[in-house]
Amino acid sequence: MGQAIGGMLAMAVAVAFSPIPIIAVVLLLTGTDGKPKGVAYVAGSVTSTAILGGILLATGVGAGASSDGGPSTATSVLKLVLGLLLLGLAGRQWRGRPLEGEEAVMPKWMGALDAFNPAKALGAGVVLNVFNPKNLLLIVAGATAVASAGATGGQEAVAWAVFTVIAAIGVTTPVVIAFSMGDRSDELLGRLKAWMAHNNGVIMAVILLLIGVKLLGDGIAGL
Repeated sequence: MGQAIGGMLAMAVAVAFSPIPIIAVVLLLTGTDGKPKGVAYVAGSVTSTAILGGILLATGVGAGASSDGGPSTATSVLKLVLGLLLLGLAGRQWRGRPLEGEEAVMPKWMGALDAFNPAKALGAGVVLNVFNPKNLLLIVAGATAVASAGATGGQEAVAWAVFTVIAAIGVTTPVVIAFSMGDRSDELLGRLKAWMAHNNGVIMAVILLLIGVKLLGDGIAGL
């Protein structure tokens, strides 16, 4: 199980630091009746990670070994493809980063978050987690790492529970701040939102580059 957890750890941390989902939960928290919507958003994010990972592991993504006990050719090819896709996204994020003196341009749909009720906030947590291309690739890569570790079904379940908890740290932290600090949290959350919005491209470019290179290397080594 240690190998399964170690293999997916970098992907889980990358999901945790994905800026757009964090910015979204901060916007919900600082809007009208923000706390129930923030909790609902986190519930959607956490549940979707757990369910998607469970489906991927149940269908055997990345499972199997070669005759010498190493990863199968299919697993190595999958890692190679995921690595290339992540490197492509890293380049896209870097090119789209705001230059010095420029304002970060946020998606127009974020302006509608304040009008969301808790049910819509829960749906937003799902959409911004598993339908976000960057997060989706990272979740698939994490499930592939767990499945290719040769662990038992129970060990895989535990490893994916650990992935889910780590991946949720980013969106859970603003909610914890809001509940613990009350109205005093607005200024802190506002600064967090502004910083992550401005540095979104750089943060994700670096994270995706590092994980993409790792997966690319693992894929090449396994072929």
